[in-house]
This record gives sequence, structure tokens and C-alpha cells, in this order.
Amino acid sequence: MTVILCFFNSLVFSQSKEITLEDIWENYNFYYKSYRGINSMNDGEFYTQIKNTDDGQEIIKYSFKNGERIVRLFKSSDFKIKRINSYSLSTDDKLMLLATETESIYRYSKKAIYYVFNIQNNKIKKLSDNKVRYPTFSPDGTKIAYVFENNLYIKNITNGKETQVTFDGKKNHIINGASDWVYEEEFKLVRGFEWSSDSRTIAYFKFDESHVKEFSMDLFNGNLYPSQQVFKYPKAGEDNSTVNVYLYDLNNKEKTLIYTEEDYEYIPRIKWANDPNTLTMIGLNRNQNKLDFIVVNSKDGSNSVLFSETDKYYIDINDNLTFLPNDFFIWTSEKKGYNHIFLKGLDGSEEQITSGSWEVTSFHGLDSDKMQIFFTSTEDGSINRSLFVLDLETNKRNKLSTQIGTNSAKFSNGLKYYVNTFSDANTPPVYTLHKADGSLIKTLEDNSDFKSKLEEYKISEKEFLTIYTDNADLNAWVIKPPNFDEDKKYPLFMFLYGGPGSQKVLNKYEGGNFYWYQMLAQKGYVIACVDNRGTGGKGAEFKKITYKQLGKYETIDQIDAAKYFGNLKYIDQTRVGIQGWSYGGYMSSLAITKGADIFSLAVAVAPVTNWRYYDNIYTERYMQTPQENPKGYDENSPINHVDKLKGKYLLVHGTADDNVHVQNTYEMTSALVRANKQFDLFVYPDKNHGIYGKNTRYHLYKKITNFILENL
Repeated sequence: MTVILCFFNSLVFSQSKEITLEDIWENYNFYYKSYRGINSMNDGEFYTQIKNTDDGQEIIKYSFKNGERIVRLFKSSDFKIKRINSYSLSTDDKLMLLATETESIYRYSKKAIYYVFNIQNNKIKKLSDNKVRYPTFSPDGTKIAYVFENNLYIKNITNGKETQVTFDGKKNHIINGASDWVYEEEFKLVRGFEWSSDSRTIAYFKFDESHVKEFSMDLFNGNLYPSQQVFKYPKAGEDNSTVNVYLYDLNNKEKTLIYTEEDYEYIPRIKWANDPNTLTMIGLNRNQNKLDFIVVNSKDGSNSVLFSETDKYYIDINDNLTFLPNDFFIWTSEKKGYNHIFLKGLDGSEEQITSGSWEVTSFHGLDSDKMQIFFTSTEDGSINRSLFVLDLETNKRNKLSTQIGTNSAKFSNGLKYYVNTFSDANTPPVYTLHKADGSLIKTLEDNSDFKSKLEEYKISEKEFLTIYTDNADLNAWVIKPPNFDEDKKYPLFMFLYGGPGSQKVLNKYEGGNFYWYQMLAQKGYVIACVDNRGTGGKGAEFKKITYKQLGKYETIDQIDAAKYFGNLKYIDQTRVGIQGWSYGGYMSSLAITKGADIFSLAVAVAPVTNWRYYDNIYTERYMQTPQENPKGYDENSPINHVDKLKGKYLLVHGTADDNVHVQNTYEMTSALVRANKQFDLFVYPDKNHGIYGKNTRYHLYKKITNFILENL
């Protein structure tokens, strides 16, 4: 009897540990194992991956056929390199570009010291003594193009000869071969050049940002006098960079400017067809509701529009353009209401490949030998992602993924194999290796140790539900306290993002914030998240209804959702809080003002408070310019609703936020002071939009947690 009792007590204790902030952001106890960083070698039979070792890092070659280790390709300590930040392989898999001492510029852009490593003879050479950007092998593997100080260079790997292609690059004036801040942030365009398939021509962007207004940020860094970061940032309604595309012929060393018939406000993409004489470009108007697909003859720069797409709202830019071995290509579009795959020809032909009231979220490729396409979609519900293969000859579609949740596939070159990452809301990721027909080759990582560790804690399941309102059916999830008692009353804490096309209600394992929600649930809060109208996964009309009036319908939906929860017998409707970051901070600020009678507390981290202060590509896509739509800007700006504030409000911002400038929080502060409203403000000096570094994230969440515990 004593043995049984001891075992029972041990079991109860092992499942009763409470999560602390220190567990999450100081001791990092909740990091599951990942199997990321898989890079298919160009032969499609092998892949490479970085592995950390006691004395540095190694790049290991594995077989797709069985997932087994083949050989170590590179060891950092052999060459006294402290850390490999990234790497890429030449087309013949014989050379490797290694990045180290990487330095971030903005969110996606970086510069680094690069080495060229010869896998066959184990020799290494530095590409340049300078930190450069975006070095890229030519398809024939004989040259590397890169950007240094806003100019484009080409280096011959064989003889070491370097050619400077452009000479007018200058910070805050001219950028060659890279993008400006706003293209990088909103079009995800970072590297601004592309090699032709025969390695004889480079197409590259030239940004003239001379007329773009500057934004400046003081950086303190413990110095007696602050330094100042000054960069070009076009706000809503303001001038953009002038963007042109050039062709550089490596043989005759001549540059050709591509003149298009229409003067496009934006050129968000360029891409070579398989034919080295054919370049394609995307042209977009300022309101981003008319797109031209332009085909360019690289011999002389002549061009024509192959097709155009228009939308009564706006058109999103993606990277799903894939050229096939012939004169056909894959294109995705939501012009029929949901994002689907189209097969198009350079002769102007078009055939819709997928259809239905669901969305294609990722296109993985087309096996032209078997006439099969691979894609991920929401066919199993808008909160799920499933992998499919479609036979183009029989039109038969088979589901390759076997579990409902979020499946993310990374295919080998040639589409013979793929690595699938599966998780659901309550299951940490499982990484598996498969043949293209879906058959399992090997489980690479199942996180069983991590799952066992979680069993020691009081973990509540995340539950999904649909909230039916008079306006829309909204996806939502809820986390209830351990030992939940529906006869008790609990305070409600809502989390949101809510921005166009986003989704926070996904059947996917979250990580960091998930454990923070669990910690709050353990302290007696019901945690909930609702995806309002304007979010993704449900088609174009649901997503684009917020056009020209960001914040209006989203706030209505969050208020309706809070009312729904407040009517449940176990929710104390007098204690409802909400928190968000960035767009979510904008939304939580609207909730505590427009919804002052519903929400008693709000936390806004790095919020937009007036769309006039944000960049023009993002803002005008959804709102047009302030000159065209002043009412839309003003009616849903939290700054103009501060007089309604009743509850507890915490504003948090980093002073070095190059994305959502701290100006937003300072202007909100001024408006609150003018309205004689009390609130809490916390500023993190020299921290960017992510507000992290050293002890910062722990400090931030301790601040937010204490604010919630004391006021909700």
C-alpha cells in the first residue's frame, strides 16, 4: 500500500509544476528540437544541414533515400571560423558560399564576411575583405555576383578577377542590386539581381531614393552623445524611390535600361524564364490593384505585357511564379475568389488547375515527367494546412499528409522526396522524411523527450471554436485554467493580431507565447484569440472587406467576440482584457477606446496609432493614400478615440523601431495627455520592433504580466 501511495503522489507532483516567466524567457525550458536548415543539393538525392559541435559547426551531407548521414562536408574549426550563419551551394554542388560575422541591416537584409569553399579539395578563399551582401553563384558556377556599398560586383572564381558593374551607389541616394527599406519590408524583396540561365546576363534593380523623405532615430547605446540613424522611409501619401531594371551583358560589359510603355509605381519582382533571352517583370500601380506581367527580350530590352490582372480591392505579391521546361509557367491568383493555381503559357494561354472554396497556401513544384503538381492548401479547413498532389492528366488529387493540423513540406530538387513538419495546437512538431508519393522513409525527430518534459507541467489543451456573429463566422481558440470549473467566474484575457491576410487561429504548435498563455491560465485566466474579418484562410472577400477602412470591421468583430465570451456563465464580463503587438497593438488600442464599455484592460506593444505614420506600400495597399481617403485614416485611428478610454491601458515601444516608429506611441501619448487620460507607458531604449536582446524579452513579459495581474 505504501509503494502504491508513493507512486500516486509522485505522479500527481510530476504533473503539477507551474510555469514561470523564468522558465520561458530566462531559462528557456520550452525549446523543442527542430530539424530545420535542410538544403537540398542540386542533384536532388542528398541534402545538407548545419550541426553544432563543441568547437564550432559542421555541414553534414545526408541521403534523401534513407535519411542517413553520408559525409561531413565542412568543419568550421578547421579554418578557425567561429560561426557559420548561412551557406549556399553552386549548381554542380562542388563549391560552397559560407557567411560569417553576419550583421543585420533591417529586418531581412544582412551583410557578412563570405568564404568560397571547394568541397573537392578542401580549400577555402575569402570572397572579399569587406562585408558584402547577397553573393550568388552564377548557374555555371564560375562567378559570384554581390553588392557592396550599394554597387553591384561580379567576381570570377577561377582567376579572382573582380568587375564593378555600377559606380553610382550611395547611401540614401542610389541602390544597385538591392532594395530600399520599404520594398524589403513590404514586398520581401532583398536581393535585387538575378542571373540568366546561361550566366551571360544579370538583371538588376536600381533604386533612386533621392526624393524619398528621411526618418531619423537617436541611438544612445550608453554614449555621452547619441548617434543618429537616418534612412529613407516613405510614409503614406509620400514619394517613393524611382525604380528601374537594367540588363548587364557580361560579354560586352554593356548595360541596357528596360523601358516599359507604362511608368509603373512599383516593380516588385523580376524573374528569368528558362530561356536565357527571356526575363519577366511584374509592374504594379500605386494603389496596387492593377498588375501587369511583362515579358522582356534580354537581347535588346524590348518588352510587352503578356497579361494583366485587376482587383476592386488590391493584389498581393507572392513568389509562386514557377517556370516549366517548356514555354509554360505556374501562376497563383485569387481572382476567382480564392487563391488557386493556374497554368499559363508565354503565348497567352491559361488553364485553371485547382478550384474550390479553399486556398492554395504554398506551391511546391511540378514534376513535368509525371505531370504532377504538389501544393499545400486549406482544404481540410481554414485553420489547417494539408499537402496534396494533383495528377494533371487524370485530374485526380491525393492527400499526402496523414494528420489534421499544420503540415509544412520542403521538397528536394526534382521533387523526388520531401521533409514534412507536422504539428497541431497541442502537439509539438514531428519531422518526417517521405518519398514523393507520401510513403514514410524515416522519422527524423519526434520530440518525444520534449513531450515527456511537458507532462511535468499543468498544461491545458487549446480548444477551437467558431463564434457566430451577425456579421461573420469567426475562428477562435480558448485555453482554460487547469482544473477548470464552469460554475466559477474567470477573467478573460484576449490576444490578437488581426492584420490583413494574417492568421493567429491556426491548428499549429506555437512555442514561446503558448507557455505564457499557459502560465496565465494557471493563475486563473481564460485565454482566447479570435481572427476577425480581414484575416486570411477564408477567401478574398473575407480578407479584403476591410479595404479603405482598416480597423473598423476588425474592432466590431473583437467587441462581438468579447460579448460572446462575456455571456458564457464562467466568464466575468467585468474583467475582460486584450493585448496585441504591432497591428495587434493598433487593434488593442482601438478595443480599449471604441470598446471601452467591454474591455477593462489593454496592452499595446509597438502599435500603429495613425496610418499616416506608417509606410506607403503597406498602408496604401489597404487604404489608398491619405489624400484619396482621409476619412478612412481618421475614423479608425486610436488617436482620435482617446476620449473614450475608461480602462487600464499599457503602451510599450522600442525607440529604435525602424518599422513602426516610436512616433506612433509618442503621438498617442500626447493625445491621451490632451484628453486628461491616465495610462501606463514603458519605453525600451535602442530596441527595435521585436524588443529583444539580453534580458529585454524577460523584462517585457514581466512588465506585461504584472500589469495584467494587478489590473484584471
